Amino acid sequence: MEKIISNKIQCKHCGEVIESKHVHEFVTCKCETCSVDGGHYHLSRSYKNSPEEDFIELSEVEEDNQ
Repeated sequence: MEKIISNKIQCKHCGEVIESKHVHEFVTCKCETCSVDGGHYHLSRSYKNSPEEDFIELSEVEEDNQ
């Protein structure tokens, strides 16, 4: 099972780095092209075109061996 250390992306259009830190924290970039949600519980993304076109994935996860 993976443990989410940080849940964040960078918008390729406006350059803003956005991060969700709590399970129901939905954060949208300033140009409203992409969003993150899920905090350290799950990685959720919303975008206008495609992941490849709209954002750079910056999240950090590690293997949780418990």
